[in-house]
Amino acid sequence: MNQDVKSENRPQLSNVLVAASLRADQWRHLNASARAWASASPSNVSKQREHCQERLDDVLRLEHCWAYPGERLLTALRNALGEGDAATFARLAQKVSAAILSGDYRRDEHAWELDDDVDRTVLDALPPDILGVQDKPYFEVLVVTPADPGQWLRSKDEMRRMRRPEDPFHYTAVHVASFEDAALAMMVNHDLQAVVLVDGFGFNSKHDIPDLKDFVSRHVELDEEDSRAGSLSLRLARAIKGSRPELDLYLLTDRSPEELAGSDEAAPLRRVFHHVEEPMEIHLSIIDGVKDRYETPYFDNLKKYAMRPIGTFHALPIARGKSIFGSNWIRDMGHFYGTNILFAESSATTGGLDSLLEPTGNIKKAQEAVARAFGAKRAYLGTNGTSTSNKIVVQAVCKPGDIVIVDRNCHKSHHYGFVLSGAQPYYVEAFPLTQYSMYGAVPLRTIKQALLDCAAGGKLDRVKVIDMTNCTFDGHMYNPRRVMQECLAIKPDLIFLWDEAWFGFARFNPMHRRRTAMGAAAALTARYRSKAYRAEYDAWKEKHGDIDPSNPAMLDEHWLPDPDKVRIRVYQTNSTHKSMSAFRQGSMMLVWDEDFHHVEGPFEEAFFAHTSTSPNLQLIASLDLARRQMELEGYGLTLRMTDLALKIRRAVNTHPLISKYFRVATPEDMIPAEFRESGLRDYGPPDSSWSAAIDALDEDEFALDPTRLTLICGAAGFDGTQFKGLLAERFDIQINKTSRNSVLVQTNINNTHSDAALLIKALADLSREIESRLSQEGTVGAQVFADRVKSLMTDVPDLPNFSRFHDAFREHPDGASNEGHMRPAFFMAYEEDNCEFVKLNSDEVDKRLRDGPEMVSANFVIPYPPGFPIMVPGQVITADTIAFMRKLDVKEIHGYHAAQGIKLLKPSALGNRRASSM
Repeated sequence: MNQDVKSENRPQLSNVLVAASLRADQWRHLNASARAWASASPSNVSKQREHCQERLDDVLRLEHCWAYPGERLLTALRNALGEGDAATFARLAQKVSAAILSGDYRRDEHAWELDDDVDRTVLDALPPDILGVQDKPYFEVLVVTPADPGQWLRSKDEMRRMRRPEDPFHYTAVHVASFEDAALAMMVNHDLQAVVLVDGFGFNSKHDIPDLKDFVSRHVELDEEDSRAGSLSLRLARAIKGSRPELDLYLLTDRSPEELAGSDEAAPLRRVFHHVEEPMEIHLSIIDGVKDRYETPYFDNLKKYAMRPIGTFHALPIARGKSIFGSNWIRDMGHFYGTNILFAESSATTGGLDSLLEPTGNIKKAQEAVARAFGAKRAYLGTNGTSTSNKIVVQAVCKPGDIVIVDRNCHKSHHYGFVLSGAQPYYVEAFPLTQYSMYGAVPLRTIKQALLDCAAGGKLDRVKVIDMTNCTFDGHMYNPRRVMQECLAIKPDLIFLWDEAWFGFARFNPMHRRRTAMGAAAALTARYRSKAYRAEYDAWKEKHGDIDPSNPAMLDEHWLPDPDKVRIRVYQTNSTHKSMSAFRQGSMMLVWDEDFHHVEGPFEEAFFAHTSTSPNLQLIASLDLARRQMELEGYGLTLRMTDLALKIRRAVNTHPLISKYFRVATPEDMIPAEFRESGLRDYGPPDSSWSAAIDALDEDEFALDPTRLTLICGAAGFDGTQFKGLLAERFDIQINKTSRNSVLVQTNINNTHSDAALLIKALADLSREIESRLSQEGTVGAQVFADRVKSLMTDVPDLPNFSRFHDAFREHPDGASNEGHMRPAFFMAYEEDNCEFVKLNSDEVDKRLRDGPEMVSANFVIPYPPGFPIMVPGQVITADTIAFMRKLDVKEIHGYHAAQGIKLLKPSALGNRRASSM
């Protein structure tokens, strides 16, 4: 980009995230200017008309990317302005602005008409079928064509005339004439569901948009030949699939379609047509393509099942609701939940409901749809949260004795998975953010060091899995493609488990997708199979020689995996309920494993072990629906939530009063400079251009998810737990995670501008109250406040690292690697005679830290916040951990009861364990 936004009201192509919302803002501004012109005094008419011209120019810059308002309304708007007809201009501007804001153009044919003299208040009282209001889902189809633009309106009308009453959806066409215009429309128009490519269009846009070429090059992957003359259809198809994989693509060509259809180049296309010989077939194909994504096999069948008159003699009295609706005491349950949820309850797998444990029908189809939508080879549905999904994957891919290199701060489910599987965790540390009492993510250098330590100890063959959290609770996104590539160079058959519990939505957002596990798996698979990579690897190998995993130079150099040996083996878990429209505990396990045939049996056994034989049918149905929504509108929803998060960031950090006491942490705050090679400080002006932000997402080792806002509240005198309670009790604002001096605000597809306003208003009110209180309390009050802020923001406890496993649980205590047998330590604590307790603040703790014997944890100790284990079974407890615990002021610490003290394994039990293992 040559420059950033000159005006906040001017849509900048590089800021594609907010193009749609800016569009609505542009029309609102135009509407306001039009009203001002229509009501202007004679002396002010000329000036107001000039304002309208400027606003209209802003609007028209990108308006060709959408079907509505269409050429008729835009032409009428231009004519009214040119003729000086302020009243007509104001009426049309108001009509279009209102329709875009409300979405009425999707439902009401009147929104498309030039003249609408009917009294709308009367129409509002009439039934929808009389009004012609559409109750069918609406979408738009992008038509990329070399046809004369003068024919586009007629073509659009012809497509509208092909609508049939039996069509489940209706759509309108958007016509463009070039590769560049198609790429732009594809990125900014969230209503698009299909693209029709008509052979013969050119590359360059005829629109005067200076930054378009740069935009296209940054958001669409191109080869050097893509800008050359000739047919661009297949190249554009590939580029669209790379950016918006959910869209259906159709090609109309006068080349031999039967030969073209079987080529690898045509793989992204849904169908190939011989030019325009079958317009109705094209229409039906478009409808059918969207129908495939709209179909929810399990939910559709569950609706049918609920409406059947069924006598239930199985073990689920609540089914059909008869025990509730006829009850004298719990009838209110039926009133609250309604009939459908009870009619849809069953414990049977007959009647087409299928079995989650052995799916052969609609659950199987639903899982295949999930795999397609999320870019996986396989998908499994989970109904007990991602805690269970993580345990399933760990147990499936690990066996006793396998080494797992794992982030010590990962979710507790991973740790319990190691206990169940008998795998030995090799804990690696994330970089600390001590000032916020939280950890970031694990540096790639640390992960590689662990691999090299295992290689030096002759144990690289036992390293089975790299297990990381992406993105972290606080928004740290790994660069999975880089991590996997450099680790596979050391050990080419590594399995990667990426816990993306908070990150499931990322597949559908162009910013986030580049940081996902499945996105990385697809990219690396394609790369390592290409001729270009083989040539690159051969040249690299000739220069560097064979890879030696024991070579310490591998720690800092970017080595390349051998394409003949490398295997892409990636598992991703996501908490669908955390970022999509699924019920609580809805989860998914996504698989891209080239050797899954070796794992399929153990995976199914692990799935059987952890999955209920009576899963909640509503959960399964909601997962089916969440997939449908994200595949059809996830692109727009995720861009909107990202836009909202960015607006909250700006509103808080630039507000003259709020920013005195509250602040949203920036990428500069949350990621040390050594992991931000781009130097990105914050998202958007004035700290960076949007092109720089995209570069950072592509290149930096870590990036910060803009939708996760760490709101620092310590400067206002609130600790995180206190502030979370205050927001809930006074302002009805729900917050999930807290730290010592912050809370986590995460935007999601459910949030609106009104939600953002509620938060900003709450922060403003609290800031004003602090100002008022400090002005009344004088010097003493100011000092008390300053001391409180200092205790929260400056006097923060150091974060303890994982120390080591006790020698009794290590095979080679003198080795550099720190993996340990956690499973026996965990189960030793089941015997009371093996355990003892010491009070946290007792002199005995200090004496044992100083003189011994070593204190060894008997269980997991997990304070909330920060929510990660500061002790695991078999870990030697150090002074750092004790100091951290003594400074904790949280109310919830799993695995620790103050009245008893810290649960330890007795030295005698450790001695017996060590003696028996020799």
